[in-house]
Amino acid sequence: MSDLKKRLSSIIESPKQSTDEKLQKICQLLDSEVPHFNWTGFYFKNGDKNELKLGPYVGAATDHIIIPYGKGICGQVAVSNETFEVPDVHEQDNYLSCSIDTKAEIVVPIFKNGENIGQIDIDSHTINPFTHEDKEMLNWLCEELGKIL
Repeated sequence: MSDLKKRLSSIIESPKQSTDEKLQKICQLLDSEVPHFNWTGFYFKNGDKNELKLGPYVGAATDHIIIPYGKGICGQVAVSNETFEVPDVHEQDNYLSCSIDTKAEIVVPIFKNGENIGQIDIDSHTINPFTHEDKEMLNWLCEELGKIL
């Protein structure tokens, strides 16, 4: 297991922190350790509504506090239940711009008991930055988070 995964595991397994504190620390760790992760945050299902609500994040402030299902990359993942990587956001029709600096985005769903309850959203200021290792790590992270949320 990589050092980053070990550090993420220790945050997830920490008995002394609330879930929101854990999620915030995960965002901070990913932001500080992965140079091409320039905005890292979580969106979660907003009650019984067909929309996502912004949770803990690190990066520039965003107007996208609530995202309807189907709208933008995050909204599409809420409907498709599948990871969505966008190597160049300017080539994506259904992209919600958070920052003029964002060039690429990856969104990975979080499942609990088979239900899509949220997602991690990563923006990058670099075109096509996400590696196979990034995707594997984010999928692993979301599986682990599904166990504690």
